[in-house]
Amino acid sequence: MSFHQLFIDGCWRDPAEPLLRPVINPANEDLLAQVAVAGAADASAAIAAARRAFDQGDWPWLGVCERASILRRIAAAIEADGEQLARLETRNAGKTLGESQGDVANVVATFRFYAALLEGEGGTVNTQAPAHVISFNQREPVGVCALIAPWNYPLLQLAWKVAPALAAGNTLVIKPSSLTPLTALRLCQLIEQVGLPAGVFNLLTGPGEIGERLAASPDVDLVSLTGGATAGGKVMRAASGNFKRVALELGGKNSNIVFADADFEVALDQALNAVYFNAGQICSAGSRLLVEDDIHDSFVDALACRVRRIRLGDGLAEGTQMGPVISAGQRDQVLGMVEGALAEGARLLAGGRIPQGEGFERGFWLEPTLLADVHAAMSIAREEVFGPVITVERFRGETEALQLANGTPFGLAAGVWTGDLAKAHRVARRLRVGTVWINDYNAAFPQAPWGGYKSSGIGRELSRAGFEEFSELKHLYLNTSPAALNWFGV
Repeated sequence: MSFHQLFIDGCWRDPAEPLLRPVINPANEDLLAQVAVAGAADASAAIAAARRAFDQGDWPWLGVCERASILRRIAAAIEADGEQLARLETRNAGKTLGESQGDVANVVATFRFYAALLEGEGGTVNTQAPAHVISFNQREPVGVCALIAPWNYPLLQLAWKVAPALAAGNTLVIKPSSLTPLTALRLCQLIEQVGLPAGVFNLLTGPGEIGERLAASPDVDLVSLTGGATAGGKVMRAASGNFKRVALELGGKNSNIVFADADFEVALDQALNAVYFNAGQICSAGSRLLVEDDIHDSFVDALACRVRRIRLGDGLAEGTQMGPVISAGQRDQVLGMVEGALAEGARLLAGGRIPQGEGFERGFWLEPTLLADVHAAMSIAREEVFGPVITVERFRGETEALQLANGTPFGLAAGVWTGDLAKAHRVARRLRVGTVWINDYNAAFPQAPWGGYKSSGIGRELSRAGFEEFSELKHLYLNTSPAALNWFGV
């Protein structure tokens, strides 16, 4: 078991109050580490360090090629440490090792993408300006950024914030989830080895109240959070006091729409992939499966057979296809939603229970679950489950499919399965979501923007849009031949 301190102003230090929080493995409830719990004084110290590094340091004004080189060195350090990071992610978050390895590869790609983007960065000349005027637009850093990461993708979604924020020249205070801080702490160690100036990168571990304190501070210029609607609301209210920039990547209630003319076997396989990776704890999970009437019964029957064969187990064990959920509280919340759906008339076709037997005596286990006969008025069709649950609804034609898919407060993502590309295009255009996958699901990479409509958040991560979230746009105007106007007082 290890003990982890806070990282503030280039140094590892104990918290002001001697408080620790245990971090456990959700597969067996073993104690993995004891982590410092930051308090108000620690948050103030981290913010002050980041403020000094931005206002008085050289980091914001480094040349873009120099910052790009540092991002590449961070990517190389992560890649070299990749197997250790992946195993640590699996032990702390519960996902399978293969999933964690994929996350680490995406993290490396994200840092390299922003390094490459930086090298092509330059001011945009305004060509309509008069000949004696030099006018151009340029991107500059926002300032001190508070980055609050979730527990479901602790390393990956942190990297989606850290890489563009550093690329833009900001200084950072990051706060990982209290449930899954270990890979964030390891990332901090790797960044420390690369040698960023003191105060550029600070890390606080602690409760959600620390995130609210960061959001409320007038010395923080931007707060970016990935999490649930409740946390997002608290951060947004805290940030409103001084009108700081806010970026929120929140929840989803994502429809995966299967038309009768889709490739049946591929759509069936991808319906599983859309939900059961990471035990369904994915903001973009296609947990609301909409199946066209003509194939509904045969599709649901085939899906139930596949769901019952999913192999649960420790993510480090060979052959495991799905691990545990993150905590007892999360498991009980999901089970409560399933029980509520059954009370409203849904039909349980698979799962819905805590597995029994060898290997499941300890840990936060929940069988992959499939519910049929769900309709749009049920709570489980409107609210985010965030667990290994697929609900199935029947539809007849494009119009009804769109009404169902758009009929929630969320707008993060959706999938469309059809062999008719004209239909796919029509439906995709009318879906009120940030990402539409056509004949695929849950594909994400650094070049494509990530974010949602409506209650799914504010702003975008990844792509150039993710860089622009962490930068300010400035217009510079230089008159090389100034002359008097003689408008007044002549």
